[in-house]
Amino acid sequence: MTTTVKIAFLPLNDAAVLVAARDMGFAEAEGLDLELVRTTSWATLRDRLVFGQVHAAQMLAPLAIAVTLGLSQQPAALAAPYKLNVNGNMLVMASDFAQALDQSVAARLADPLGTAHDFAAAIGLWRRKPIIGVVHRFSSHSMMLRYWLASAGIDPDRDVVLRVLPPSLTVEALRAGEIDGFIAGEPWGSAAVEEGLAETVAIGERIWQRGIEKILAFREAWLEDNAETVDRLVRALARAAVWCDNPANHSALAALLANPRYVDQPAELIGRGLSGQIVARSGEAPIAHPDFMLFAREATFFPWRSQALWIYSQLVRWKMVEHSPDNAAKAGAVFRPDIFRRALAESDVAMPGASMKLEGAVNLPLAVGSRRGELTLGPDRFFDGRVFDPEKIDEFLAGFGAPR
Repeated sequence: MTTTVKIAFLPLNDAAVLVAARDMGFAEAEGLDLELVRTTSWATLRDRLVFGQVHAAQMLAPLAIAVTLGLSQQPAALAAPYKLNVNGNMLVMASDFAQALDQSVAARLADPLGTAHDFAAAIGLWRRKPIIGVVHRFSSHSMMLRYWLASAGIDPDRDVVLRVLPPSLTVEALRAGEIDGFIAGEPWGSAAVEEGLAETVAIGERIWQRGIEKILAFREAWLEDNAETVDRLVRALARAAVWCDNPANHSALAALLANPRYVDQPAELIGRGLSGQIVARSGEAPIAHPDFMLFAREATFFPWRSQALWIYSQLVRWKMVEHSPDNAAKAGAVFRPDIFRRALAESDVAMPGASMKLEGAVNLPLAVGSRRGELTLGPDRFFDGRVFDPEKIDEFLAGFGAPR
């Protein structure tokens, strides 16, 4: 008997694993009929999940934590047993603003700390606050943007204007002059560059190597009541993710995502982000960033609780939530490595033996303990060299100076 699972998603490259699971037969092999519900904004997607219109959703990791902590409209306990991807976003700014930055786009991307200081100087030259589009207040992009800006002494709540708008409307808003730039998941940054509207200033992969992006979120009660279905879905997505990560499949994957039902952008544009060939300025040769976006390798799909707690630390830092042991526990519990392990216990997927790690501590590929097979983690450094210990949140926050 086939089980139907309705999953909400936004038109972004990081819907790839969901699309591949449906269209390449991985879900069908697990007896699942995936009904992918295309949604325009993260607020609408959140409401569809919270109010039970869908069973699961491709969700911004910070948004799932914010909903669980009661920070975003209707509070609800959410659970994330699977990570859909790491990295995959970029910050682009209008060409007239970018002229005040290093004119070597390759140098900009390679040195995010230096570029942040150049960005601060550019704000002074502009003599007005740049308006930067963010896809949601509680997005990984927004958290990374704030972290990056603050490294150069830029106050993201005072020195710039952050305007929330859906990813698919960012390019039009830039064209209309409503914003001066935006940070969003692909392919929207590449679309703005391709039209000559903007240049790439920074990419997420250089701000936090293997920084968390989207997760698969469920209402916790539904996840507990439908354990067998959840396990089948996790298995299907894990197989789809391996297929998506294979460079030999990137052309086929880009063609799938280009379908109007999904991302509805040219396959060539979508393929840039999938392959890590980033065109940072219109007409120039692409710059290779092979780790620009990952789906499976190096345990990408494993829901590390330490990453949930890093997100929580940023919510505290920017006064979006009060720091307390109870709030920290709730935030960390959104990620469910126990469900991931249960679903894949009989598979050949190598998975970490631990559920938390020091975030930002891996500088070179590192072999780690695994419950099955061999597992090597890739570099996960933050651009400023900080290391986040999930058991020392107060010390980590103190390192940024006095509370805001």
